[in-house]
Amino acid sequence: MFLDDVQFDLRGWRNRNRIRGPNGTFWLTIPVKSHHLRSSGTRIRQVEIDWSRAWNKKHLKSLQASYSKAPFFSRYSNLLHRFYSRKDRQLSEFVIEFNIALAGELGILDTDFLMSSSLGEQGEKTERLVRIVQRVGADTYLTGPAAKNYLDESQFANAGIRLEYAEYGYPDYPQLYPGFVGQVSILDLLFMTGTSAPSYIWER
Repeated sequence: MFLDDVQFDLRGWRNRNRIRGPNGTFWLTIPVKSHHLRSSGTRIRQVEIDWSRAWNKKHLKSLQASYSKAPFFSRYSNLLHRFYSRKDRQLSEFVIEFNIALAGELGILDTDFLMSSSLGEQGEKTERLVRIVQRVGADTYLTGPAAKNYLDESQFANAGIRLEYAEYGYPDYPQLYPGFVGQVSILDLLFMTGTSAPSYIWER
């Protein structure tokens, strides 16, 4: 489930991610039109990409410079070129479809991906999440640890829904540069481990 109709986080990861180069980690950011940055109520699906800058070419160049020597970079080269040659208007179009493609590379194939905006569920924060989980017939909601700061756990319990928080303590994997660094894009893992990437995520 992609929550595309929740508020766009100006300092979040919705339009950016980190990669690792020879001089350390740095951000790859998809620029968005400035009026979205001024509006605190903008929903993710409303955010438009700013094409006044050739950000896609810069991203591709940075990925090639950082990972061209990685063992499996060539395996995913066509995927990168396919997405970075797109001209999506909406940020969500690019990000969601890219994530689905990457999920396929991780072996997540028999899964239905939905956008929350397609369900039309109403309500505030936890109440709406509970309704979405019920709508799709699920009995468990898995979320990141930061959600502990704003979710009302009692609403899930009252609805008979199990609430689980993901743990991101994944094992180290081989990286191109000395010293392991975590919290980087999944591309780093794919470029370095190829089809073995899922084992570092699921088999812990």
